[in-house]
Amino acid sequence: MKLSSRIAASLSALALAGLTATACAPQTSDNSADKDEKSGTLRVWLFQEVNNDPKKKAVDAAVAAFTQQHKDARVEVEYIPVETRAQRIKAAFNDPKSAPDLVEYGNTDTAGYVKDGGLADITGEFNAWGEAKNADPTAVQGVTVDGKIYGAPLFVGVRALYYRTDVFKELGLKPPSTQDELISTAKKIRKEKPELYGMAVGGAYTYGAMPFVWAHGGDLAEGASGSYRATIDSPAAQKGVAAYTSLFGDDNCPAAKCAAMTGNAVVTAFASGKAAMAVGGDFSHQAVEAGAVKGKYAVVPLPGLKKGEIAPAFAGGNNLGVLKSSSHRTLAIDLLQRLAGKENQRALFDAMGFLPTYSDVRQEVAAKEPFLGPFVQTLGAGAKFVPASPGWGQIDASQVLPTMFQEIVSGKKDVAKASADAAKKMDTAFRDAG
Repeated sequence: MKLSSRIAASLSALALAGLTATACAPQTSDNSADKDEKSGTLRVWLFQEVNNDPKKKAVDAAVAAFTQQHKDARVEVEYIPVETRAQRIKAAFNDPKSAPDLVEYGNTDTAGYVKDGGLADITGEFNAWGEAKNADPTAVQGVTVDGKIYGAPLFVGVRALYYRTDVFKELGLKPPSTQDELISTAKKIRKEKPELYGMAVGGAYTYGAMPFVWAHGGDLAEGASGSYRATIDSPAAQKGVAAYTSLFGDDNCPAAKCAAMTGNAVVTAFASGKAAMAVGGDFSHQAVEAGAVKGKYAVVPLPGLKKGEIAPAFAGGNNLGVLKSSSHRTLAIDLLQRLAGKENQRALFDAMGFLPTYSDVRQEVAAKEPFLGPFVQTLGAGAKFVPASPGWGQIDASQVLPTMFQEIVSGKKDVAKASADAAKKMDTAFRDAG
């Protein structure tokens, strides 16, 4: 199976990199299991993919190896719709009798699920697991809250810079090596080819904007769970926000059209031939391959401020976690390690295009698929993550950062005012989440 078709099937799950649960459920009381049975049936919930058969085959092989070792155990795997995951998973936290033992979840959901009391702390088992030493530190951050580990990373998704090789050749341009060059190149292309966006950008594309903030030394917030404070209005963050919003305008991507664009819309604009550059994910490959620019594009890491620097990207992806209510903790952790282990991550890459969370396995697959090189480079340079606070779900769902960008590009507020207002909203969300 070609990489493009494999990655097609992973789109819905990788979209979780930018989504958080918005459904509300009461925080559970302590539903910790009082027994650890070594036999019986383990229930597993995994996400249903667009084309689920390849994923199922990889999972079935890992389950077969597990049951071969544990003769008295059975495994029932249910594939649940991504769209209704929030309601089902949170309901399971409140009803242990119907809950699975093991569940797949988006990495931005970790802090909220921990607050809800649903996930088991498996710090000891994770740290004792031999394969964990090769796990990407940022991916591990996605299963960590207050220093405790609540699962294992299953795959990662990261973004880089797509650009039109035909347009760059025609205009005698080279891929930009700094963010200043990126901005000036985008505006030069727009001037020479006004039918194109020099670089497609979106006011509702949080994870396309954040590399600009991070590259300037800014961040979303500082602190720890329960005590986060927004820093999106810091001087460094404001410089990054100003750099990103400078790309909105008639000289690149008109605000009237681009202010409301999401990440999917940005990738679509590039794939359809309307833009010369765009920030897109490894998971965007299929969409671009299926578009008008097939055979006329390449990918490089998004540049930082200085030549040779790579802008930090958001590390999205999914995890596997054991529920606190599981009465099969030891078996569930063993199965988790099989499903999230190196062998199965290789199988999931071959089947679905999921980017492995282990640095050594990622190098292996990148050698087989050169397209992945810029994304592996980006991860190797150091990706970033969102605050490990249950408040992040509210911030994301309330569109706090897109509102900030849109206020700036519309001229309603300057960067200082818009970022200060966004910081106040973020602080409220962090405080309310506890």
